[in-house]
Amino acid sequence: MYRFLRTPRWWGINVFVLLAIPFCLFMGTWQMGKFEDRVDSHREAEQRPDPSTRSAEALDALLPVDKETSGRIARASGRYGEQFLVPGRELDGRSGSYVLTLLRTDGGKALPVVRGWLPSGGKAPAPPSGEVTVTGALQASENAGTKGVHAAGGLPEGQLGMISAASLVNVVSYDVYDAWVTLTDSPAGLTPVPAAAAAGTGLDVKAFQNLGYTAEWFVFAGFVVFMWFRLLRREVEASRDAALGL
Repeated sequence: MYRFLRTPRWWGINVFVLLAIPFCLFMGTWQMGKFEDRVDSHREAEQRPDPSTRSAEALDALLPVDKETSGRIARASGRYGEQFLVPGRELDGRSGSYVLTLLRTDGGKALPVVRGWLPSGGKAPAPPSGEVTVTGALQASENAGTKGVHAAGGLPEGQLGMISAASLVNVVSYDVYDAWVTLTDSPAGLTPVPAAAAAGTGLDVKAFQNLGYTAEWFVFAGFVVFMWFRLLRREVEASRDAALGL
């Protein structure tokens, strides 16, 4: 009755099942590990002292931006240059724009400085002239997945959809730091922009996607076992019917 298990067709089915189940279990375990890593990072970030409470440090000492330096107070000196609006940014449920001004540091490289948030319809104040020293929370460059980013392009001149060195490379003729700061004290007419948590330290949508993928892979493993028994039962029933001449 079970001689069909020795046929090439069933050899192929059995080999597939023996490979598919460990693969599904491995992928499910891997996704679970990614979720647990995010939970651990979130717990460590909550237990870590607020970066903004630490004293200001020189910008170069905090680069490159990572989980440890994101949100730390950076200090840089230079002269303000070009100014841009970053539209489509919300603050306290209101729509407006970030006012981003490039600070030409003494080393020649420019640091994007978000001087504050401007409500829709407002006029951005001009940056101060002469040598200035700014202090603000250090942030990593934005990417297409950052909330509020306008990555499609087509913005009017003087506006940016993303705060990053990549978005500025074709706008200005000098080098730009792959980071930006948001001022702790904004000038009159602007509201300070709070620093965002470092990427990978919060229980965001991606973390729960990992958890969902974990369940999916384990379900796939169970489905493979279920289908193997279903096919086996059908073959056994067919063999019995054939033996009875049905």
